[in-house]
Amino acid sequence: MQSQTTGPKKLEHKKRNREKKIALIGWSIPSIEALDRMGRKYLVVSLPEFGEYASKHNIPFFEWEFDRNLSYEDIYEQSQELFKKLTELDVDHAVPIFEETVEWAGALNSHFRNDRRLFDHSILFRDKAMMKRRAHIGGLRVGVFEEGQSKEDVRRFFRQVNQSLLRHHQEDPDPIHVKAFNKAGAAGHRIIRSETDIDQKLSDQNFPCLMESHLEGVEISCEAFVQGGKVQFLNITEYVVFGYSMMVPPSPEIEALRPAVREEVQKIVDVFDIDHGIIHPEFFIANDGTLYFGEVAYRIPGGHIFDLMKKTYGFNPYEAHILCCDPNTTEEELDGVFPEENDFTGHAGSFLVYPKSPYIGGVNVPPDLEDHPSFEKHTLFKPGVSKIQEQEGYGNHLGTVFFYNELSDHVKQPLTDYVDHDFFM
Repeated sequence: MQSQTTGPKKLEHKKRNREKKIALIGWSIPSIEALDRMGRKYLVVSLPEFGEYASKHNIPFFEWEFDRNLSYEDIYEQSQELFKKLTELDVDHAVPIFEETVEWAGALNSHFRNDRRLFDHSILFRDKAMMKRRAHIGGLRVGVFEEGQSKEDVRRFFRQVNQSLLRHHQEDPDPIHVKAFNKAGAAGHRIIRSETDIDQKLSDQNFPCLMESHLEGVEISCEAFVQGGKVQFLNITEYVVFGYSMMVPPSPEIEALRPAVREEVQKIVDVFDIDHGIIHPEFFIANDGTLYFGEVAYRIPGGHIFDLMKKTYGFNPYEAHILCCDPNTTEEELDGVFPEENDFTGHAGSFLVYPKSPYIGGVNVPPDLEDHPSFEKHTLFKPGVSKIQEQEGYGNHLGTVFFYNELSDHVKQPLTDYVDHDFFM
């Protein structure tokens, strides 16, 4: 009897036409500047609000309203109209910039290559439940997870997790996490520490959701540049205070785990069948050094991580991103682009500043901040309106404080010192 092949279906990674344009789906000035420097033919596809700036600065631009309320199937159907327009404009490859444009780029590339599975593949990086299942099937270490449709599902999951940990008769149960399927960062994320939290923190808007057990440990992200199915360069970012501050490269004790981290990141590339592009996975490092997979994105990272990499490694990650997202890039074109992963000049950190009050009257920079030996610069500003709109998760930061020093401790210290300071009056 002939055996039947099981497991994930492999994608056919086809090349694009070198003479045609790349469509940048989203908006990133550094990426646009990189395309110009590299002499690449491109077209920016983004929201209408960027059209005036693009026209003023002679940026090839096509406006498109990305409706966030569409289902994935609706996105695939609507993308056919955009595909036809882009084909007329001599485009045959799409590169996502925003989290919310990953599925649009996947849909467009599925039309360009006449392969529906490319769209389905892009959803692996957006639907956290699908993502976790694929990771688990592939042998990555993950916590316990389920999909939830109601508060009762969350209550059942909370009890089952704590029962398995023999904590169900105690007053200090282990927390669980409730997350939105397809939101970036902390948006839609709720930590449930008790059954009371289920009723107080959750509403109908939180469902459906992903429910996860708690993973204890240091959290890191990785920025892996992939070409030909191999990690060409790996950056490790230490989350000093989650949601607020990060440092590149990480502390020496985390840097010492680089071989193990690199092995896990390459496993993600293999498990998720990634041929090219940049991935942004997150891991938890347990006390014994064990790595647990958190999630993975297929886009440029937030938090100014590329800028921190540029500062410490001395290469341009935006140009490297364009090269790695092009399926036609050759080994010769990548030769000399990346530095050695241990060849960094120091440690760079970014501290994201969020308003702590819904009303802002001015900027409040502490005097000792600018006198700190690791302080580099800040981009704090008073917004045009005094009332801040309520946001999901941490919201949008209103400026960033940058630090740099040869010693990691001299960067980590200020990244933790100012978490409670109110930078706005």
